[in-house]
Amino acid sequence: MARGALIIFEGVDRSGKSTQIKRIFNQMVNKGENVHLTRFPERTSEIGQTINGYLKSSNDLSDQAIHLLFSANRWEHAQSILNYMNNGTSVLVDRYAFSGVAFTAAKGLDLEWCKNPDRGLPKPDLVLQLDVDEETAKKRGGFGEERYEKVEFQRQVRKLYSQLREEHSDIWKIIDASGSVDELTPALQTHVDETIKSCQNKDIEKLWIKKD
Repeated sequence: MARGALIIFEGVDRSGKSTQIKRIFNQMVNKGENVHLTRFPERTSEIGQTINGYLKSSNDLSDQAIHLLFSANRWEHAQSILNYMNNGTSVLVDRYAFSGVAFTAAKGLDLEWCKNPDRGLPKPDLVLQLDVDEETAKKRGGFGEERYEKVEFQRQVRKLYSQLREEHSDIWKIIDASGSVDELTPALQTHVDETIKSCQNKDIEKLWIKKD
């Protein structure tokens, strides 16, 4: 059986990725394709609820502790993601380990330390970074509702995405997200469709672990 693809949508807060991933998902469902949609943090588990409280500023944790919780949240769903992929279902994910690394490193923690907890997660087949400058993001609805939604912090996150993109240039596409919602969707859909076709018979690799 041809496997499904793992496709990640990344970007600074209010870049439009959540809107776009839902549009892509709905289009794929309407075409009868096998697809599953999820997001991180996944806030329904006990770990996810703790993270949600932190993001809403209702509890405080050290930078190291919250980083490890974000990673644990991904790990508790990793096997489910693999199961979908191995059964021929593509998985669309709103934020993944790259967000975890970029957001924690933006606080000043070591980039390599930030990667370590996520080593071995399923490696994505495609990362779509919806790129928009921080000032544009600030003008969009809802900016500032959660802990990390501050312009200077988002600027640093964007710089760190650039570093991560250099490491994963084979799978990472940067998309100008400053245009209209309707203009953006077709370009994203093309990248998604091409990736699903190209990875069907490839092995699922592990993130930040070199192949033997």
